[in-house]
Amino acid sequence: MIEKHDLHHEFPEFEQEIRQLKMENAHFARLFKEYHELDHEVRRIEEGVETTSDEYLETKKIARLHRKDELFSMLKKVKTPA
Repeated sequence: MIEKHDLHHEFPEFEQEIRQLKMENAHFARLFKEYHELDHEVRRIEEGVETTSDEYLETKKIARLHRKDELFSMLKKVKTPA
């Protein structure tokens, strides 16, 4: 089974912040969209829907990881106390 990597599964503790930043921060919204597109592409390749080279897949996984790191950094800055 392919593991889900969407941000809501990756960072459930930031659900409110994800929603807030998507609406209020254009940069975050753009990065979020890019992350979602990368994740979708990687999952399609892993599920066998699309075929590519291993190098291409690894490049996309690395790009997804970098985007996730950027988003996580932004989320930590706005985390509201519980």
